[in-house]
Amino acid sequence: MSARTVTVRVRGRVQGVGFRYWTQEEAERLGLVGWVRNEADGSVKSLFSGADEAVAEMLERLRQGPRGAVVSDVEILPPGVQNVPADFRILR
Repeated sequence: MSARTVTVRVRGRVQGVGFRYWTQEEAERLGLVGWVRNEADGSVKSLFSGADEAVAEMLERLRQGPRGAVVSDVEILPPGVQNVPADFRILR
């Protein structure tokens, strides 16, 4: 089993609909660690780290999002130096 870490930007109607809380729940269900935060441009940015299959499943779930969200784009950002937390956090 190989591990994977990705940083993702989700665009659409993704703020004000519980997206961060839903993301945290889904990531924890899949055994992922990382973080999620709202961005000033209205998008939501996340970092996910864990088993390849779990990260791939999280990316699929992000395309749907929680009830009330309308996801227009899920962009995998170029990798950079990342500090990966030991749990999954909502950053403010």
